[in-house]
Amino acid sequence: MTEIVSYEDVKAAAKRIGPYVRPVTLTRPGKSLWFALEYLQHAGSFKARGAANFITAHMEAGTMPRAGVVIASGGNAGLAVAWAAARLGMPATVFTPTTSPAVKVDRIRALGTDTFLVGTEYAEALAASREYAAEFGALLSHAYDHPLVAAGAGTLFDEIKRTEPRLDTVIVACGGGGLFAGVAAAAYQHGVRVVAVEPTGCPTLHAAIEAGRPVQVGVDSIAADALGARLVTPAALHWARESNASAVLVPDEAIIAARRTLWDEHRIVVEHSAAASYAALLSGAYRPAPGERVCAVLCGANTDPSDLVVRA
Repeated sequence: MTEIVSYEDVKAAAKRIGPYVRPVTLTRPGKSLWFALEYLQHAGSFKARGAANFITAHMEAGTMPRAGVVIASGGNAGLAVAWAAARLGMPATVFTPTTSPAVKVDRIRALGTDTFLVGTEYAEALAASREYAAEFGALLSHAYDHPLVAAGAGTLFDEIKRTEPRLDTVIVACGGGGLFAGVAAAAYQHGVRVVAVEPTGCPTLHAAIEAGRPVQVGVDSIAADALGARLVTPAALHWARESNASAVLVPDEAIIAARRTLWDEHRIVVEHSAAASYAALLSGAYRPAPGERVCAVLCGANTDPSDLVVRA
């Protein structure tokens, strides 16, 4: 049976990673709208929270091997593990698909982490990371499907709630479901609605809700490097049901437009996956009720901003 992340897990994670992560900053671009600027987090995304929680928990338990930690990632989780391992003095190895953005791979390598490019999809990098763990004895982490990783991501919510106690709804991008599961576990305790946003080409949570279980989906989106999981976690499906969360789909065109609007109107640079939460609002995929107080989480900024700059 898969272990489901709980609010107790999230609270334990907050105590564990407090010395290492940056508290999230909120800004208010509209009367009833807030942005959670989690792209300002160490390593450029919310993934730093889960990586720090995973590594520190194993260090506390005495279960971190001398070979360190190994992970497969489309980029952000690998970068987060590379950062956390360097911060905590642990060796790390990262496997990424050959299609991972160069800006992410270059940053992983800049942290001195052994980095291997394998296959064209996350699943192929994952298989290679498992083989590496078995051969060298490294501790296998996961980009999203682990209760320690999801609990670390979930610490984001309580920080948001402390800043804006009257919040009604929080909107998060959903790929494999680690961020969604952690945030939903925390938000449920406070009666706050969670909206999961997926690209139409990577509908893992949508498909799981319809089928009643996690099912394989295709991967076809401009945000696939971060939201391109083929299978949502059982924990994400559990919290979608338990919390009666909303799950909406947005096309790539809406994600691109939202990323552009964040730059043009707010001078915020994020990657496409991070723009998905705002795309749900701009496209009308999620329509807040009058006066509903909404926070859109902008979860990562490991991107090449050159396509946002208008050249004369």
